[in-house]
Amino acid sequence: EVQLQASGGGLVQAGGSLRLSCAASGFTFDDYAIGWFRQAPGKEREGVSCISSSDGSTYYAEFVKGRFTISVDNAKNTVYLQMNSLKPEDTAVYYCAAQLIQGRAYGSAWYVEGEYDYWGQGTQVTVSS
Repeated sequence: EVQLQASGGGLVQAGGSLRLSCAASGFTFDDYAIGWFRQAPGKEREGVSCISSSDGSTYYAEFVKGRFTISVDNAKNTVYLQMNSLKPEDTAVYYCAAQLIQGRAYGSAWYVEGEYDYWGQGTQVTVSS
C-alpha cells in the first residue's frame, strides 16, 4: 500500500520556522520525485518545492526561494521541507506528493498537480502576525 505521511505542521509566529516531513512507503522511492504543495483557504493548490530522491535535484517556487529548503533522507524514505522566515501568507494546508520520474527530466512540470501519482494527507501550517 502506497503511503505518504506528512507531518510537522503547527502554529508559529511570523519570522519563525517549521520543518515538515513526508515519510513514503509502498513504492520504489528512488524512482520518484517528491513535491510539496500547499492550499490556502479560498485559493487553488500551488507547488512549493520538489526534489528527486535519486539525484537530489531541487526546484522551488519563487515565493519561497531563500526561505524554504527541501531535502531528502534516502535511508528513511523521507523528504523534509525546512521553512524559515515564515510569513502569514504561508498559512495553508501543506501536502506532499510523489511523481514517477525514473531518472527523466521533470523540472519543467514539477509544479503541475496532474504529474503526481500519489498524494498524502495535508498538514496545517498557521503563521500568526
